[in-house]
Amino acid sequence: MADIDYQALQLPYRPHPDARATQPVRHPVIVVGAGPVGLTAALDLAAHGVPVVVLDDDCRLSTGSRAICFSKRTLEIWDRLGVGQRMVDKGVCWNVGRVFFGEGEVWRFDLLPETGHRRPAFINLQQYYAEGYLYERAASQPLIDLRWRHKVIEVAQLPEGVRLTVETPDGRHALLADWLLACDGSRSPIRGMIGQQARGRVFRDRFLIADVKMQADFPPERWFWFDPPFHPGQSVLLHRQPDDVWRIDFQMGWDTDPVEAVKPENVKPLVRALLGPEARFELEWVSIYTFACERMERFRHGRIIFAGDSAHRVSPFGARGANSGVQDVDNLCWKLALVLAGHAPESLLDTYCTEREYAADENIRHSTRATDFITPKSEISRVFRNTVLALAREHPFARALVNSGRLSQPCAYRDTPLSTPDDDCYDSPMQPGCVALDAPIRRAGHDDWWLSTLGGGFVLAVFCGPGQLLPPALASQAGLPGVPVRVVAVHPAGAADGLAAADAGGIDHVEDAQGLLARRYDARPGTCYLIRPDQHVAARWRSVEAGRVRQALARAVGIAEPAPAACGADADRRLA
Repeated sequence: MADIDYQALQLPYRPHPDARATQPVRHPVIVVGAGPVGLTAALDLAAHGVPVVVLDDDCRLSTGSRAICFSKRTLEIWDRLGVGQRMVDKGVCWNVGRVFFGEGEVWRFDLLPETGHRRPAFINLQQYYAEGYLYERAASQPLIDLRWRHKVIEVAQLPEGVRLTVETPDGRHALLADWLLACDGSRSPIRGMIGQQARGRVFRDRFLIADVKMQADFPPERWFWFDPPFHPGQSVLLHRQPDDVWRIDFQMGWDTDPVEAVKPENVKPLVRALLGPEARFELEWVSIYTFACERMERFRHGRIIFAGDSAHRVSPFGARGANSGVQDVDNLCWKLALVLAGHAPESLLDTYCTEREYAADENIRHSTRATDFITPKSEISRVFRNTVLALAREHPFARALVNSGRLSQPCAYRDTPLSTPDDDCYDSPMQPGCVALDAPIRRAGHDDWWLSTLGGGFVLAVFCGPGQLLPPALASQAGLPGVPVRVVAVHPAGAADGLAAADAGGIDHVEDAQGLLARRYDARPGTCYLIRPDQHVAARWRSVEAGRVRQALARAVGIAEPAPAACGADADRRLA
């Protein structure tokens, strides 16, 4: 089956009954913006049972490849939302990056050097494919209402929500939302409507993007050149995309005329200098850009919450833009669902700011350092950079200083108020606040993956010895009203046979198929992990105790720690 031409897809405008209502219709959540972040937010909210309206002022998806690098963590989030495999099937998977200086290679690195992970470090996939797959998934969900050519022209904060004025081809009407998610891009009209702005640093340089369609034998790797002979004094980045399309980024300098630079007669010589004078290719898409590292001071303003580029943006080096935005809504949506259901206080949403503002600062810091290394603005900086690159050929210490864009990694929320600190020692990076690592498992006799088992709710993972059964009441004792905890017993390979049938407590049983799960989590019999709906670790212990789990769960949803449930001795039972 041939792919749809998502760039040419016209999404129909349909008049909505809300426009004819005598009074503004109220919705639990309205998302403004149907890009990758807005559509991911809609899918995540729907997965938590929340009806959501998505408003977009256009009737088309993205044109041009734009964002192309989607990280392992983003793919894991999309797996949970039912669209990850489709992205991987179409995308170009890669783990390896190579850095060149002048005519020679100075460093090769592998972003995923170990086995036992479902997803690669990155895929390359044109943004219009990513948006198309997200759109088709969202359109199939009964809880998601997609409205095209619905432009928000005014917002007003109310004590218990937000009033929106929406302009359509049929005129204007008002809507009410309990909560408004602004996923409307770096120029965010919503941000301007409430008198907010993003502040930061704009870099005085220009880069040209050329998407080139050609047949080539280059491997699926990230290649970055500093001062190559085919583009002296500047930098070049090469990525492979699906459909025999190659992304080439050329540093052009601040004085470049952006109108002249994108003309084919000026782009083709640059490409031929890289590929050779006899190379045959077609220009599919060309754009020139400047870049900035900036963010809003606060991501939440009353009942309006900002995510993705509307809240923060970075330079493109490191693939931190779209990936960070997807991780924004991964952090936000489970919290918003609990607040809407009345199972968590509204203050839980402030932890979205605490955690994702910290993540934005981390991304901006890495992106700024990368940009300064790639585009030195003084002779001293250039000498330093070139010396580092020359030393990197032979010396490992210098390779750590090479920065062609530190590539996106999931943020560890190390100082979040939602985590319970360790009370024991672990030889594992899986400390509270970190995203859970994947590993191969077996479940019900079939090969599977750990993150697929976790799903999108709170999970208590308990590592068991051979033949060990957990107390049937553990899940009910560890959970809170409206906030259940699913218990997953992790057994050594081959040790779970018959346990699921013998267990009447509703506990899931999986096998650590290759022992990697226990190794990555430094687990021995009795070790347990409380994992959040966004698959970040909330707490871990060397033995399981229902009362402590309840307290950690209460902390993870932003409520006062309750007293342990009065369930007798079993409530405080420890498993050695």
